[in-house]
Amino acid sequence: MKYDRVISSTFVDRPNRFIAHVKIKGKEDVPEGVTRVHVKNTGQCKELLVPGADVFLSVSDNPTRRTKYDLIAVRKGRRLINMDSQIPNDIAEEGLRRIPFFSAVETITREYRYGNSRIDIMAEGAGKRYLIEVKGVTLENDGVVSFPDAPTERGAKHVRELIGSLKDSYIPCLLFVIQMDDVEYFEPARSIDPVFSQALEDAKGAGVQIFAYTLKDPVEIRI
Repeated sequence: MKYDRVISSTFVDRPNRFIAHVKIKGKEDVPEGVTRVHVKNTGQCKELLVPGADVFLSVSDNPTRRTKYDLIAVRKGRRLINMDSQIPNDIAEEGLRRIPFFSAVETITREYRYGNSRIDIMAEGAGKRYLIEVKGVTLENDGVVSFPDAPTERGAKHVRELIGSLKDSYIPCLLFVIQMDDVEYFEPARSIDPVFSQALEDAKGAGVQIFAYTLKDPVEIRI
């Protein structure tokens, strides 16, 4: 996955979950030194978006937009973390067959309606049907990555739907796309969202397949 035009800047603040203020490097002469940008992740990301952090923006050529830039990534220590919440599903669709478990997949359907939810991916192949919920992971602490970074009732609901799909002969799966490299292992963020974490434990016990991958490698899962 590539962005056509990316520039660097410095994070200033985030007045709401959709908007941030940044100072674009090399443009200190801009009035007040601040530019308004769109944040492509509605999660809290409090440990990432701190004043003075190096952030990266994609540039839009759409003249009708209110903001010219999208905040897509942030540097945290030695790690560059992608924050674009639209990317994990695209990565999953593009790279799914590279995961050995899904090597027989022939067709992929996005936003598949099942029960009371839209599941991110329904994949079919070799007479099997896979329901795959994709979660982007940006929360990291000393090499340990976790999900979620804020309570998510919707996320727990999707996990319960996956468990229920076993009765309809689907193969339910959770794919955590870790939006950085060089991590130790993945675990649920129990202190942040005990409900989702319990749902994940229940899913594992019920037979839901759970995967965690960086853009390069599989990651150990500890549930």
